[in-house]
Amino acid sequence: MIISNKPVQYLLVTLLALTSSINFASTSVDSVSVEHKNVEVTEESHAAASAHGETVGHEIEKEFNASELINSHIGDSHDFHIADWDGHPISFNLPVILWTKNGLEIFSSEKFHHDNLGHHVVDANGQKLVRYKEVIFYADKFEELSQEERDNGAFAFDARPLDFSITKNVFSMLMSAIILFFVFFAVARSYKKNEKAPKGLAGFLEPLVTFVRDEIAIPNIGTKKYGKYMPYLLTIFFFIWINNLIGLIPFFPFSSNLTGNIYFTFVMAFITFVVTTLSGNKSYWGHIFNTPGVPVWLAPIMIPVELIGMLTKPFALMIRLFANITAGHIIILSLVSLIFIFKTVAIGPVSGAFVLFMSVLEMLVAALQAYVFTLLSALFIGQAVEEHDHH
Repeated sequence: MIISNKPVQYLLVTLLALTSSINFASTSVDSVSVEHKNVEVTEESHAAASAHGETVGHEIEKEFNASELINSHIGDSHDFHIADWDGHPISFNLPVILWTKNGLEIFSSEKFHHDNLGHHVVDANGQKLVRYKEVIFYADKFEELSQEERDNGAFAFDARPLDFSITKNVFSMLMSAIILFFVFFAVARSYKKNEKAPKGLAGFLEPLVTFVRDEIAIPNIGTKKYGKYMPYLLTIFFFIWINNLIGLIPFFPFSSNLTGNIYFTFVMAFITFVVTTLSGNKSYWGHIFNTPGVPVWLAPIMIPVELIGMLTKPFALMIRLFANITAGHIIILSLVSLIFIFKTVAIGPVSGAFVLFMSVLEMLVAALQAYVFTLLSALFIGQAVEEHDHH
């Protein structure tokens, strides 16, 4: 069994390039706070209530919102929230890397003071920045946006700088890449030292590698050409599987939802689309632009249909992985939320039992989705490189 080390070399170069960018000299950043109209209105209402002899409590109990809990977990963020201590959040802050009107700005997400509602303003070399639902805006532009535009802030390109920050998902992606790097280098060293039956980590991974080769690559691509695509298939299989498992661990430095992010699944599906398209042989393109057995007068209809079919394949890959992983997280968090919705510990054992069951099921789904994505990628590649016999 031969595993090419070229993808690992490319991965190492990419990691070094990414990590080196974090070591740039950080520009001076100061943080200031601002008062908003809603705060003033609250203070005025409290003063009015006091004038009428009404009692105002020091703390108003905030109603539990399950949607906020779920969205905060399955979404990306600029820091890891670890725990709360004495009313103060304990977080692992990640670097914020922005390309602004004045150039590159790098500072810690700690400068936002855990504010995610656009209340706290960060001064970065004279530029005022706010963060709203994990999207960083220019403060002056943010005040001009409507509520709908703020909620769709990712597409308000004129109101925000380009964000290249190391977020939770990026951190998880780099961590999983480093894990793969060390694991497979350890396996490679084990094979060099031991020419007999593999032991330890190599003994655990060899059945998985041979499974990808014998049950995915060879049946779908063929014995002649499967070796060329084995590095890619192994990479996506283990990369997706590891990140699926990372998303199931609910504490730092894990707990990210990388494979449940539509942007990530889009990139993975797009890579498969590029590999498939570039691998297409004469027979593959002939079936698209000159479908056998179809009358010539149907070509104006069949060619667009075939081209749309090329796009629906990676689209199905993207949606399947995203939907299945996200659905699992939502179900688990919904079961946990039942305790706070009913406001009783009595529901705890029932909720906990279902959470445990779903967590075990999600471990199976984590491997299954990695297998399905790799299988379909191999199937699409196999269709592109297959030689058709015409009689």
